[in-house]
Amino acid sequence: MVSTGGIAIGSHYDQARTKKMQCDADIAHLELLQVKKELLSASDVFNAWIEVLAAMRAKMLSLPTVTAPLVANETDIGAIQHIIEKQIHEALNELSTYEPNKPDGSRRDIKTDYKVSNVGSKTTSKVNNNGMGRPRKATKLRS
Repeated sequence: MVSTGGIAIGSHYDQARTKKMQCDADIAHLELLQVKKELLSASDVFNAWIEVLAAMRAKMLSLPTVTAPLVANETDIGAIQHIIEKQIHEALNELSTYEPNKPDGSRRDIKTDYKVSNVGSKTTSKVNNNGMGRPRKATKLRS
């Protein structure tokens, strides 16, 4: 170490080298976490959330189409409420098991998926034996 007037020149170099080695070790650790799939990039997380929210949007928008025929001939508010609640719970249950594509490069095009209107929806059957088609003359429901 060379000393010039009380200032140790070698110590600045040693500090910079130590700092660089620590940064290299940090980068290697982050790369290891990525390889182990314990660390995801922000863009992968963002894209997965876009996909999940697109699926949720599509499922929620399909509820009126699926539920309307089921409640069309119902006059009992309790029965209507039960049918609607059942459809909501089915949709939420299906969404709870939804898994976006893995961030391993094998994703589908998110923009294409977003345009799909019924992501994973299934057809439900009529709850009661009332006929399908035009509803009977509307009766005024009490609120």
